[in-house]
Amino acid sequence: MYGSDSINDDSERTAFRKTEKKYKLYYDSTSKSSKKKKQPRPVDLSEVIDFKAISESFDRNGDLRAGVSKLECPFDRPVFCLDDCPGFYFIPAALSIEEQCRWIKESLMSFPQPPNRTNHNAIYGAVHNLFNAAKNKQALVKDETAPAEDDSVSVDINSQNHRWACLEELDSSVNGDSCKSVSASVLLRKLRWSTLGLQFDWSKRSYNVSLPHNKIPDALCQLAKKMAAPAMAVGEEFQPEAAIVNYFGSGDMLGGHLDDMEADWSKPIVSMSLGCKAIFLLGGKSRNDEPLAMFLRSGDIVLMSGEARERFHGVPRIFTDTEHAEIGSLEKQFSDEDDSFYLEYIKTSRININIRQVF
Repeated sequence: MYGSDSINDDSERTAFRKTEKKYKLYYDSTSKSSKKKKQPRPVDLSEVIDFKAISESFDRNGDLRAGVSKLECPFDRPVFCLDDCPGFYFIPAALSIEEQCRWIKESLMSFPQPPNRTNHNAIYGAVHNLFNAAKNKQALVKDETAPAEDDSVSVDINSQNHRWACLEELDSSVNGDSCKSVSASVLLRKLRWSTLGLQFDWSKRSYNVSLPHNKIPDALCQLAKKMAAPAMAVGEEFQPEAAIVNYFGSGDMLGGHLDDMEADWSKPIVSMSLGCKAIFLLGGKSRNDEPLAMFLRSGDIVLMSGEARERFHGVPRIFTDTEHAEIGSLEKQFSDEDDSFYLEYIKTSRININIRQVF
């Protein structure tokens, strides 16, 4: 899902990969001093479509840039379309700041909780209460001599015991050959995805209905149904059955891909952006088609249905610098002491929740 660009010869790149490289985060290497903070290499953003600016311009004077139209539908927010991409819908600022904060909290506190699976399952098994453990400066301890499982213990696929312990407690009583540990804050920063509802099997690229799972929370279902409405046929209602939550840190990217494991591509994927601003690439049916680049800000929602489902898309860049991240409203909302750990996380991160109808 995430990766760096390892191809050096531009002649070997597809049009999609070339555009990924254009916007990907690189650092200038002019300074030989390791003590000097690395500076991001400047990037030309002049060709990136900005739906926030488009929406503001339309509100002022009714103008729209070439290739963009406004959907006429009974919806309480402006919905924009790309003339050359049927089935693609962009809803800027679809979520209020309160809604954004709610789903950031849920994405960190609730969504990684078992039986939902994360990228950590393969190594650590089911990890409970990761966010709170990171907040409380704890470490995940694999202790082969640990007692039987209780509420604070997770058992991985090899039946090895894990428990949380304060970092200060990791002294001679838990050190030695019988114990290995990893900081919860490290695990939180390495969290890359979690799955809600029907669980997606990444190794087989299919939904595994036999895996234990909880239904998608009702509030998220109702939000997804409401936001999916512009992409639904008259008389039909979106049925949220699965969701994948992606977590991005500085330098992370989501390579060009298709979301093609659902049965009915006429139904949209509802994609919610939270946290730092990002660049989204929407390509064609081949990686050789040059993609369009557009900004995704916290609170924006994208719908992809029908023909748009057949197009390669990805995220080559998130912005964590003060000038481009555009999270001032979130910083104010998370300014309370109780929310300071959420703020610390989201200042350098982006979260994407994409909700799907599987069958």
